Amino acid sequence: MSLLEFQNVSFESDNKSILKNISVDIEEGDFFSIVGPSGSGKSTFLKLCSHLISPIKGTISYKNKNIFDYNPTELRKNIVYCFQSPYLFGDTVIENINFPFTIRNIKPNQKRIDELFSMFHMDGDYLHKDIINLSGGEKQRISLIRSLLFMPEILLLDEITSALDVDNAVIVENVISALNNNGTTVLWITHNLEQSRKYANKLLLIESGEIKSLEVLK
Repeated sequence: MSLLEFQNVSFESDNKSILKNISVDIEEGDFFSIVGPSGSGKSTFLKLCSHLISPIKGTISYKNKNIFDYNPTELRKNIVYCFQSPYLFGDTVIENINFPFTIRNIKPNQKRIDELFSMFHMDGDYLHKDIINLSGGEKQRISLIRSLLFMPEILLLDEITSALDVDNAVIVENVISALNNNGTTVLWITHNLEQSRKYANKLLLIESGEIKSLEVLK
């Protein structure tokens, strides 16, 4: 079933063409690895997927409905973008973990919180830590936990393991693979060729703002 569809989508910034006539169909349960040179438009593609930016031409459909017909805030509860550099706000980890519950006006689900901390090999003591005392790898994992407290339908990952050591990268890869196996659709930008083929079922190559190839891996 088609979950997200691009039809002849283009995007410009400061009168410079970033993406040109992008057409691609993302099906429910897909795991896309997105590769290509730096500056080719990969991150822009993900931002369009989550309606963080709007195309100048073409149509983006989510569940066969124009993405413009959705409330952007509600849309981003189902299509979650994880940045290369994690953004944590406030002073403590628990402020960040409680935030997704707060905006939904519901009580924090401690069972779900504990489950995710365990999946990312972090103990509950992290909840009471100050952000300033976290390493880069710890910040990335906390940011991912915050994004996954409510299971998104589509998970957009922008080079999230590029700054992690091997051990932390493997932890994150295993979690993302498990989520995909449970039905979450994943679009992952990576420069790691081994990583790009290990988990994905489709490999999308973007160069100079255009789709050069879409390879079905499995």
